[in-house]
Amino acid sequence: MVSFCFWNYLLINSSRLFSNIGRIDIGLDIGGGVINSMLYNVDGSHRAVIFDGFQGVELDVIEERTHFMISWLHRPIIFDISTRPRSVPSITEIK
Repeated sequence: MVSFCFWNYLLINSSRLFSNIGRIDIGLDIGGGVINSMLYNVDGSHRAVIFDGFQGVELDVIEERTHFMISWLHRPIIFDISTRPRSVPSITEIK
């Protein structure tokens, strides 16, 4: 009879424990999703400007790194500013 009471006690408490862990997990998932939607990266040789839903394009140029934004209000527009080699044809050859 003692073993039955112990296992019953363990079963009741473990269900409470897993219920609490489930609630914490759901809260962490929602919080992580919100934070993930607020982050954006500007890579090297790129720049960004922010389009604000109320004011239009902001004048600040955002440089490379990870930044925060308000996801329902701001939208980053990222530009590639790296220089690219180009070939210019000529008639004469220079040695």
